[in-house]
Amino acid sequence: MTLTTTPFGPRATAADILDGVDLSGRRVIVTGGASGLGVETVRALAGAGAQVTVATRDPGAAAPLVQELPGVRAVALDLSDLDSVRAFCADWRGPLDALVANAGVMMLPTRQVNAQGWEMQLATNHLGHFALAVGLRPALQAADAPRVTVVSSGAQLRAGFDFDDPQFERRPYDPFLAYAQSKTADVLLAVGISQRWADHGIAANACAPGWIHTNLTRHLDPATMRAFGAMDADGNLLTPAHYKTPAQGAATTVLLAASPLLDGVSGRYFEDNQESEVVDGGPDVMAGVAKWSMDPAAADRLWDLALSVVG
Repeated sequence: MTLTTTPFGPRATAADILDGVDLSGRRVIVTGGASGLGVETVRALAGAGAQVTVATRDPGAAAPLVQELPGVRAVALDLSDLDSVRAFCADWRGPLDALVANAGVMMLPTRQVNAQGWEMQLATNHLGHFALAVGLRPALQAADAPRVTVVSSGAQLRAGFDFDDPQFERRPYDPFLAYAQSKTADVLLAVGISQRWADHGIAANACAPGWIHTNLTRHLDPATMRAFGAMDADGNLLTPAHYKTPAQGAATTVLLAASPLLDGVSGRYFEDNQESEVVDGGPDVMAGVAKWSMDPAAADRLWDLALSVVG
């Protein structure tokens, strides 16, 4: 399989990706669009003319974006609460050109579960977005060439999906392992959509934004931040050379969500604005997408598991 390439390098910004692209009349939902990478994703899409709905637990947090950008609105959505997801889907009217599954939580220090008993990182990062995509499928089908973009992470290289104990009910809870598993599940969601909904014209791809200082890292302890090279001994944030700005981190997301360069591309994984090579995952692998994240059988099995919860 030939990898998809683009003319954009790792330092391109989201605005660079959409320079000269007209998204007038296109409707996009961005989960977690009120902070971090989500803000820059919304800003680039709206700047190109799209009508953007910021789906966030706190719509008030998106007020500056709503005031700044025409065509942007904010609607309440708590991805960890399936009732909230169902209500959001029930209230949506009209076609949907792109769904950007951007929101997430990372490395919760203790095991937490949502109302359905799902471990919270898996519930928020995967199950909520799965339920959202399934609930919005009619709206996606009503659009011309709709896309689903799932924001994953390089953490998917560290762990496959544990179907024997996905909720850490028997094995000891590990904050990073739980996060890595949820990000593998995110890639499998894109694979599953591409397998099941291609006949309906819906494309889906996943991506890793790279290393960025955002609120996502709020649960990381100082020792972990120092191990990442992102904090000094006195607790001051550092920005290593491999870190990106939020605008650069949002570039690959925007590429998948709206660039004409990705027309007809589905079921792939991108980083640094290029499609990634499929590799063996492991503790020392720093780039690419793990074979377990792209496994079509695992995607089907996870889909059925998630569907049994969502109903």
